[in-house]
Amino acid sequence: MILVTGGLGFIGSHVVLSLLAQGQEVVIVDNLANANLQVLERLEYITGMFVPFVKIDVRNTPALNKVFEQYPIDAVIHAAGFKSIEESRLKPLEYYNDNVSCIMSLLRAMQRTGIRNLVHLSSLAVYGQSSLTLNENTPFNYTYPNPYIKSQQMIEAIIGDTFRTDNEWRIAILRIANVAGAFEHGVMGELVPPLPKNIVPLAMQVAAMQRDSIELQNYVDTTDKTTERSFVHVLDVCEAIQASLYWLQQQHNCCESFDIAGEVSSIQKLLEIVTSVTNSRIKTVEAAYQFEELAQTASNSKKAKEQLNWHSKRALKQMIEDEWRFYQNTLNFK
Repeated sequence: MILVTGGLGFIGSHVVLSLLAQGQEVVIVDNLANANLQVLERLEYITGMFVPFVKIDVRNTPALNKVFEQYPIDAVIHAAGFKSIEESRLKPLEYYNDNVSCIMSLLRAMQRTGIRNLVHLSSLAVYGQSSLTLNENTPFNYTYPNPYIKSQQMIEAIIGDTFRTDNEWRIAILRIANVAGAFEHGVMGELVPPLPKNIVPLAMQVAAMQRDSIELQNYVDTTDKTTERSFVHVLDVCEAIQASLYWLQQQHNCCESFDIAGEVSSIQKLLEIVTSVTNSRIKTVEAAYQFEELAQTASNSKKAKEQLNWHSKRALKQMIEDEWRFYQNTLNFK
């Protein structure tokens, strides 16, 4: 059985559905800070199965211990945590408290119960460097002034130090690009809150005439002055996790990181694709305030190709088409 932390969030719910489709048994833990029970209902409706769910905060180690005692868990996919680079500037204590405390609590619970298989979902931003050619040997820039990025760097240090204390750990750290898309046929996707934190949901709201415009930073050192990012379809991420779990089964003692990235696009080009897919002009206005951003974040995911036999399959246009299809379904459902 596989424990998925944050299993009712955008990425986590798709991971759960993907695992269930592969015949795996899954148990979800989530504190519903960035999710809601609609997602659980949708998972059970789609699969026709009862999906075990425990509402707890992963930072509550005694409660987490009980989950490990109650279910025959043999691997963990850690998808819980706060993930907005911009929001972390405004709420640094929340990001350090949530993200760093989560991994410490999880590792303690796993250590106590003898479970040693972990897939941790990190971010390409963890390098703290602007580059389109990031790779797993790129050194971290520990001076980059962002709480989310620093929290992910701390998490990887904690995982690495824990790994070195016990020769039974098998750990894969997936440094994931910007995630978009939805499950095929619009049956599962990102439930967008009224105030989204990411660019694609914001663009969906403009396309659906729920928002007038998007504030855009357009001063960075790129061709069109907007940041360039790697985007990866959420189903490609699910396949990378499946590949990681299979790879871990073949290992004895390991702690390896893998970049999981897809098509590179500037934010301006992304919005043009959204316009094309939705037939709605995505109006932008200059951001009210400017803040430091990584101009470019991308990787060729060569190590993942070589060791996990994984590569991204779905183009950015398909990500937008799938996300828009699901978004329209949620509007119709309401």
